[in-house]
Amino acid sequence: MARKKALFVGINKFANYSQFTLNGCVNDAKDMAALYKELLGFKTTEMSVLTDAQATKANIMARLNTMVADAKAGKLNYLVFSLSSHGTQMNDSSGDEPDGKDEAFVPHDIAEKDGAWDPAHIISDDELHDLFVQLPANVLLEVYLDTCHSGTGLRGAEFGLHAPRARFIAPPEHEFGTKFASVRGFTLDRPAAGKKGAAVAEKAPVAGANHVLWTGCKADQTSADAYFSGRYNGAFTYYLIKVVRESQNKLSRKETVTKMRKLMKTGFAQSPQLEGNASNRAQAIVY
Repeated sequence: MARKKALFVGINKFANYSQFTLNGCVNDAKDMAALYKELLGFKTTEMSVLTDAQATKANIMARLNTMVADAKAGKLNYLVFSLSSHGTQMNDSSGDEPDGKDEAFVPHDIAEKDGAWDPAHIISDDELHDLFVQLPANVLLEVYLDTCHSGTGLRGAEFGLHAPRARFIAPPEHEFGTKFASVRGFTLDRPAAGKKGAAVAEKAPVAGANHVLWTGCKADQTSADAYFSGRYNGAFTYYLIKVVRESQNKLSRKETVTKMRKLMKTGFAQSPQLEGNASNRAQAIVY
């Protein structure tokens, strides 16, 4: 029997950057919590939701650290983390990124320091990697990232008033200049820089042995903050929930993401991605 814990995070408003306000991220977090409670067998006591001002870096990382600590102590064997917010980039401090940039995720309190992102107020992919790599081999980790990883500004102008908005914040000027390259997103098991295989990982990142990663788009795409029948959501989160609910979670993870791609193909310039081992991809979300 799964001993489980989930954290769902959605951030529309940012304390220091009112110009970067989004619309669908809080709905995403609440909708994911409802999905896990109503269809995927989670109890209210097994879930936490952080939105807007609650979702500071300190609060997010404290919750995740507690979840990982409980898993290491044998109290949990299934962890779920979803994040709907902006994505950005920052200087790679560990030398493991071929393009010199770490992917990063934006908490409510994102801030700059000396022309770069303040490490105390930004969540890098390295931080998440270093935390989750501590999980015991028998612990299943499921991560959903509905953020952007490349900067193309607004897109989909043909949608008019409710045009989808890219969930991306451009880095400050000292974050490795201002020119953006394609990025590979958040990976849980990546080769060190310079090692054979790094180029392959750039194209097809591989998640950890028992980690499942869902992302809203490919590395060179943006994830949309979009409008559906009078209500905003992330396009990725909206279609994930739609497919899982309509199938009553009878589809495997691989079948789910394949159906999502088909549904999103005509309306959105993003293709959801799924990383993980073959066994986990072949199972439904909760097994």
